[in-house]
This record gives sequence, structure tokens and C-alpha cells, in this order.
Amino acid sequence: MPKRINHEERKEKILQTALKIFAREGYKDSNLTLIATECGISRPTIYQYFKDKEQIYYYAVKLVTGRMFTKYADYAWSTVDPILLRIQNICFDIIDISKKHRGELTSLMDVMLQLKKEGTDFSDIILRRTAKLHILFKRLLRVGITNKEVVECDITRITQHLVILLESFCFQLAFLDNFDIKGSKQLVANYLESLRLVDSHHFIVS
Repeated sequence: MPKRINHEERKEKILQTALKIFAREGYKDSNLTLIATECGISRPTIYQYFKDKEQIYYYAVKLVTGRMFTKYADYAWSTVDPILLRIQNICFDIIDISKKHRGELTSLMDVMLQLKKEGTDFSDIILRRTAKLHILFKRLLRVGITNKEVVECDITRITQHLVILLESFCFQLAFLDNFDIKGSKQLVANYLESLRLVDSHHFIVS
């Protein structure tokens, strides 16, 4: 009886292998033949999943961000935690996940830097993939203001600050061995604490 193929598992294996090869060989010198060989499959088989290495990169970004944002949306609207604590927990989780998958993160950013040198700008895809996080933070802040938990503020500007902080942390995690995880979380907590309306829920870094 023929072995049943789990296509999602195979797709993820191709992805993980490709990221390792991109980091090792450089994006420009990598190709689907090399990826197929290291996956133990044929090049035509890879074409069943990806048409080129650029599509693999897009899929990697989509896979990582898609899973995270679905989880955060589910948490944000299914808990009774104070609004700022919800935002803090989401930020902390992004930092923790980035640390856990540091190798993949480094590979993704390394590819991005290589492509930037070659004149390819991936900023649009990054903006599209973080749009859901922007929307989630804005909605939470708006609810927080309505509930008298958060001070009146420019929610668009605050959201931009939070996302820029997280992007900075991810970049540092990818390339700096001495990145201070605890310090980064404290910075997020301090920033959010500055938005807390006096006499509303108080929270601390865990």
C-alpha cells in the first residue's frame, strides 16, 4: 500500500530546509535543485508546492505571522484580562516565539538583507503581514479608552510605537547574541504602564 503523504508536513520541511540553505549558501546562490536534494525529493516534486525560491520566502513570512495573529486575536477577545495586560502578553509572546525560533528568524532577515542589496524590497509584504497586529492593537486600545483603562491617546501613533519596538527586538534577536530579553519586556511594560489611566488595573512584568 503506497505511503500516504502529509502535504503540509512536506511543505514545512521544504520551507525549513530552504531557510537553512538560504542562510548557508546565500539567497542568490541557492536554488530549488539544491533544496530538493537536501529534502530528499525531486525538483519536480518541489514544483507541486512552490514555483520558485521567492515564493518559499513569502510562504515563510506568511506562515509565521499567520499562526501568531490568529492566536492573538483568539486570546484578545476571549479573556477578561485588563486591556493593557492583553497587549503586554501579546508583545511578550512575540518576543518569546522569536527567541524560540531564533535560527529561522535570522535566516529570514538574512535573506531580506541579501535581497535588499540586490534591489528587491520586501517592505510591502512585511507591512501586509503585520497589518492584522496593527488592527488588533488599535481595537484593544480603543476598548481600553472606552472602558476607562487607558488614557486618551493617539492610538495610531501608539500602535506604530509598539510594532516598531517589536520589529527592533526581532532584528536584535536575530543578529545580537547578547540581546536582553528581560530588558526588552520591561521596556514594553514601562511603555504600556505610561498609558494606564490612574486607578485602573495595574500589572507588572512576570
